[in-house]
Amino acid sequence: MARESIAPTKSNLLRVKERLTMASEGYELLEQKREILVMELMQRVEQVKLLERDLDAQVERAYPALKRMLIVVGRERADRLSQNIRYHYELQEKTISSAGMTLPGLEVHLPQVELKYAPNHSFAECDETVLEFFKLLKILTELASLRTLAWRLAREVRKTQRRVNALEKMVIPSAVETKAYIEAALEERDRDAFFTSKLLKTKAGKA
Repeated sequence: MARESIAPTKSNLLRVKERLTMASEGYELLEQKREILVMELMQRVEQVKLLERDLDAQVERAYPALKRMLIVVGRERADRLSQNIRYHYELQEKTISSAGMTLPGLEVHLPQVELKYAPNHSFAECDETVLEFFKLLKILTELASLRTLAWRLAREVRKTQRRVNALEKMVIPSAVETKAYIEAALEERDRDAFFTSKLLKTKAGKA
């Protein structure tokens, strides 16, 4: 790693030492942050996996219920019933605290389950289908929110890792090499000054 191109003076040595101290402390803090982020990300990934299993299981219940309804009610009648059904969903921004950070998130408010058709115009299979798909929708919204959070955490991990790498492979080695160069130059300058002083004293003694 190339050292900094600065004059080997005591003031510059002091500044380099201060930068090296700050860089080393920053490296330790960022490394701790990275470890916390990775642990938090792994927890979120495990939660995503669990929800994905729930999603698969709910899909296995919801779509067979839809198939049974279509068999009993018929596709045309099911279409007529569905035309009068409208649900409203609310999306709300929220902040999520994770790994000591505040991340933007999105919260989906699902409406209450309502069977919006006359009982004499439906069958038990219709009710079952509506209920099963509401359960499916709930899992989907939770999974989408969790995946978004995991993605944001992964982005923070990458960003923190780049900073750690920059400090570890560039900033700190450069400061260490610059510090060593200045110290060596100052020591050589002190030796030259010492020998010059000694030589002058020797000459003065012989005069």
